[in-house]
Amino acid sequence: MIPGLNPRKMQQVMKQMGIQQQDIDGVQRVEIICTDRKLIIEPAQVSAVNMMGQKTYQVLGEAREEALDTTPDVNEEDVQTVMEQTGADEETARQAIVEANGDLAAAIMALQK
Repeated sequence: MIPGLNPRKMQQVMKQMGIQQQDIDGVQRVEIICTDRKLIIEPAQVSAVNMMGQKTYQVLGEAREEALDTTPDVNEEDVQTVMEQTGADEETARQAIVEANGDLAAAIMALQK
């Protein structure tokens, strides 16, 4: 809020402008997952703001960051496919899949070079 401004007056002004704000109760944690990291806001206070039909969310709280494991999951079926197509051993096939970020076609093409 703005210092020195009465919260009730602020609500009235927002209502006149067509802005509605509603607190969302019971929120314990908010996670924002990015491609390489995760932001965790805990405890979190969340408000939904509706302005001219557009709904946005305000999140308040202390955030911490965690790195995400970006290594693709490699299952045995994928390893078998790469081994059959290239004649590579299991470890080489698995490594090629990891280096290709899980893309089997790219892994096979890399091993066939």
